[in-house]
Amino acid sequence: MEERLQKILSAHGLCSRREAEVWLTAGRVTVNGKPANLGDKADPERDDIRVDGKLLRGPKRRTYLMLNKPRGYVTTLSDEKGRRTVADLVAGCGARVWPVGRLDMDSEGLLILTDDGALTQQLLHPSHEVEKEYLVWVTGDVEGALPVLSGPMKLDGVALSPARVARLGPDLLTVTIHEGRNRQVRRMCAQAGLEVRRLRRIREGQLALGGLKPGRWRPLTEGELALLTGWDKKP
Repeated sequence: MEERLQKILSAHGLCSRREAEVWLTAGRVTVNGKPANLGDKADPERDDIRVDGKLLRGPKRRTYLMLNKPRGYVTTLSDEKGRRTVADLVAGCGARVWPVGRLDMDSEGLLILTDDGALTQQLLHPSHEVEKEYLVWVTGDVEGALPVLSGPMKLDGVALSPARVARLGPDLLTVTIHEGRNRQVRRMCAQAGLEVRRLRRIREGQLALGGLKPGRWRPLTEGELALLTGWDKKP
């Protein structure tokens, strides 16, 4: 199937679509021996596509992982302070993956890692409003905090989408949000007069953490990826 060349180059992990446009304009891309132009299309299964004379290989197989991040790890690939990172936990996955979003060092639970830039953008962009559900253990006046947490709130002067909050026990809440602002749930609880003792993400979109043990990871199934993205896409 023919697609725009900038999309093909990006899908192969060579560059972003914007950078691919620069490459095309500079004459670095050829299709079947002829210089390609911006806006041209090709079929990667049929056409001879080259960048700087090097033949484009088949589409890269993408990696999609679910990690149950334990407390004490930072959500980054490397850390200048020498702290343990989530990259250490998935080092044996066979691919260079990055985390989709963040969990602060003291938080735990569901974290998605992938090498798929399009999926990363879909999950992180505010317009997609991907739900994130947390279990939150707190101290303070929980009864008084509930209407505050579920009502209009702002962080850094920006209005938040209304959260869904339910009380599961004397000091245990479920909080479901759509954004992914820095330490959002902790800061919301602080505004409501609560102190967070423990925070665990248990769901993102329709993907649930389930019984995966802390520190363990596994690949997403085709069904889980479809639930997460709404796309007919295979890992």
